Amino acid sequence: MTDGVAATFAHLHADAVDVLTRWTAPDAAQDGLRASYLEHLAAHPDAVAKAGPPAHLTGSCVVLDGSGEQVLLTHHRKADAWFQLGGHLEAGDGSLWEAARREGREESGLATLDPLPHPVQLDRHVLVGSFGRCHEHLDVRYAAVAAEGARAVVSDESHDVRWWPVDGLPPGTAAELAPLVSAARLALGL
Repeated sequence: MTDGVAATFAHLHADAVDVLTRWTAPDAAQDGLRASYLEHLAAHPDAVAKAGPPAHLTGSCVVLDGSGEQVLLTHHRKADAWFQLGGHLEAGDGSLWEAARREGREESGLATLDPLPHPVQLDRHVLVGSFGRCHEHLDVRYAAVAAEGARAVVSDESHDVRWWPVDGLPPGTAAELAPLVSAARLALGL
């Protein structure tokens, strides 16, 4: 850890601790993840920064249409797979929520995207592929509804951005994305 990274990201570290302390997990597995995130944050003051430890927090946003029947996914360039929108926290982000909103807007081109104020799911996963010093993401996942008629735009980080039926997710993604989509639909009341 470098003291400079921890100092630069101190506001996000404090916000992450606050968000995760106040968040009521929907089940025991999610509560266990919440507790492990808090333990990781306590051990690593720089755990919200990409330049911090190889395992660090990220923020993401799953985007649904107004009916809850379609989900917007990005075909990530580095991972070469379909995911919800999201990524690393940046020093200019004011909070985890702002990081998830920024990532959602950047990766979708949807300028008015605003997630719910609280996370809908946590997911800790090991990265597969060439991600430099990043080895594991402790993802804090938010949910949002896209404005009717909103048109997504592919960012430099993606091969594609596309709407998918929630019951017809891309091959190989259902195990990870289906629970997230279900949590988002529930939280959004869709």
